[in-house]
Amino acid sequence: MRAAAIDRFGRPDVLTLHVLPVPAIDDDEVLIAVHTAGVGSWDAEIREGWLADEGARFPLVLGTDGAGTVAATGARVRRLSVGDQVYFYSFNNPKGGFYAEYVAVIADRVGHVPQFLDLEHAGAIPTTGLTALQGIDDWLELRPGESAMIHGASGGVGTLAVQFAKLRGALVLASASGADGVALVRRLGADDAVDGKREDLAAAARRFAPEGLDAVLALVGGAALERAPEALRPDGRLAYPHGVEPEPEPRPGIEIMPYDAVSGVPEFERLSHAVAAAKLEVPIAAAYPLADAAKAHERLAAGHVLGKVVLRIR
Repeated sequence: MRAAAIDRFGRPDVLTLHVLPVPAIDDDEVLIAVHTAGVGSWDAEIREGWLADEGARFPLVLGTDGAGTVAATGARVRRLSVGDQVYFYSFNNPKGGFYAEYVAVIADRVGHVPQFLDLEHAGAIPTTGLTALQGIDDWLELRPGESAMIHGASGGVGTLAVQFAKLRGALVLASASGADGVALVRRLGADDAVDGKREDLAAAARRFAPEGLDAVLALVGGAALERAPEALRPDGRLAYPHGVEPEPEPRPGIEIMPYDAVSGVPEFERLSHAVAAAKLEVPIAAAYPLADAAKAHERLAAGHVLGKVVLRIR
């Protein structure tokens, strides 16, 4: 099979096309013919060596999520069948990442593709969708009528978080990147939106919620985020995925909650239900063929990515 892999850690140009054996599957795994693989900042950090497993061996196939079709099932797998369209998330997948024509994944890290999504858009959302939905539901526990700011709203996680927050009935202030990012998140349902790199977030939040925001989902770091807790009401709450740097500083009376997305059968079922209920729009910023995986990483490094970058493998 063809796969985009690295033979050493380094810059995007270390990511090259390889021909590798199709991975064998164990009894609790499925073999998936990959259609689309997501490309995220965490992939770049693995490429550079920061997030790679200590025991990682070269050539190392990158990729933490994607979508495709089940090509074979292990002896103990009952929930999935050959031909099923599926999406999946497995960080540092033991048998190689998803920048490949085939991947072997533990069946519990795989879900059926949600209604309304084709394989390309389903392949863009496993990591970002789980991160967004779990931030909104499990950590912030947003309720109807509450006010929330999504900081980093025009990125891969943020564009989905805006829609999930609206699905839960929240009033959403979106902090986006650039005029085009502001226009995007408004179209996705944000009640108000500002350019987080140019405008005073605390002042914008006070205008939006004069008595203070109930919650903040922080998806990017930087100086603007440092002021975001000022906009929260007493006993407000702020959640952020691990990897946001610098991490928000503790504030008296403010609950600050770091988290990691969890993947499993119930998590994928809940994500699929939310995707269908929201009639989720999945913005794809750029799509590259597998052979151009290095260019996809260069696009990430260039910044101002509105939505998600993906690899089209089939």
